[in-house]
Amino acid sequence: MMISKKTFTKTSNWLKRNARPLEVARWEYVFEGKDRTNVLEVLRAYQNDDGGFGHGIEPDFWLPDSSPMASWFAGQILLEVEAANDDPMVIALMDYLVKSYNKEAGLWLSVLPENNSYPHAPWWHWQENAQENWKFNPSAELAAFLLNWSSKQSDPWQIGNDVLNNALKRLMEANKMDSHEIFNYQRLYRMLIRKEAVLTGRSTCTLDQIFNKLAALIESSVEKDIKSWATGYKPLPLDFVVNSEDPFCKMFGDLVEANLKFYIEQLTEDGVWRIPWEWGQYPEVFPIAKRYWEGILAIDRYTKLQLFDCLE
Repeated sequence: MMISKKTFTKTSNWLKRNARPLEVARWEYVFEGKDRTNVLEVLRAYQNDDGGFGHGIEPDFWLPDSSPMASWFAGQILLEVEAANDDPMVIALMDYLVKSYNKEAGLWLSVLPENNSYPHAPWWHWQENAQENWKFNPSAELAAFLLNWSSKQSDPWQIGNDVLNNALKRLMEANKMDSHEIFNYQRLYRMLIRKEAVLTGRSTCTLDQIFNKLAALIESSVEKDIKSWATGYKPLPLDFVVNSEDPFCKMFGDLVEANLKFYIEQLTEDGVWRIPWEWGQYPEVFPIAKRYWEGILAIDRYTKLQLFDCLE
C-alpha cells in the first residue's frame, strides 16, 4: 500500500491549518526541502534563559519552566535538523543538562514537583518516588545528547559517560522494561555505534550485548496481535524500527509490512491519525494537547512511511 499524493496534500494542508508552528516548520523541513532555519527559530521560543526547555513543548505537560523531559523532546528536534555542536541553542542545552544533573541519583529527574501546578496528563503527575516508574527515561537519551554534542573530556562528556555506565548497568540487569524507556536505550545504542571511536568507560558490556539485550526486551514488549492494534495505546513493531536497514527490523518479519498497512488504513479523511490516549482530566486543555499530538504523530509516521518507500 502507498500514500497517494492527494492524501499527502490533505495532511500537509491539515498541518498548516491546525498544528503548532513548530510542527509546521518541521514538516516543511522534512518534506518540502526548506532549510532548518525556521525550525530553529520556532524551537528557540521554547528555550528558557537557563538553557533548558519548557512551555509545554511536550504537549502532555504544560510546565513553562525547564525540565529534563521537555529538554529531551527539544533535543530530538535538534538532532532531526542536525544542529551543530556550536549552535547557541545546543550549547545552552548542554549547560542546562550539566547543571540539572542529579549526581546522587546518577541521572536526570524525569518528573518535577512543579508539573503538578500546570495542566498535565496523569502519568506526568509528580509524587514521592516517582522516579522508580521512569528509571532511565529520558536519562539514557540525555546522556547520548551530551556525548553527541560535547568534546572529549569536557564536563558534559564526562557526565554523559557517567550516566551511560549507570544506564547500561540498569539495562543489562532488566528483565522487562516500559517501551518508552526501550526507545531511549535504542537511540543511545545508535549513538554509540556512531561515536564508538571517541567513547571510553563502557567496560560493562559490548555493543553486541547491548543489541541482544534490547532485542530481548523489545520481543517481550511489542504487541504482535494485529487485531488488537486499533484498541488503545500499544507498542507496535514500527515504533522500534527506523527503516528497512535497521538491524531491529529483521526481528519482526511480516509484521513490519502489516504495521505499514495499519498506519495507512488508520488515516482519517483529513490525512492524520487520532491519538489513542486520553488524560481524563483538564477537559478544557486536553483537546488542545490532542491537536498538538496529532501534528507530531503525522510527522513521525510520515517520516517512517517515507523511509519505507510508502509515499507516491
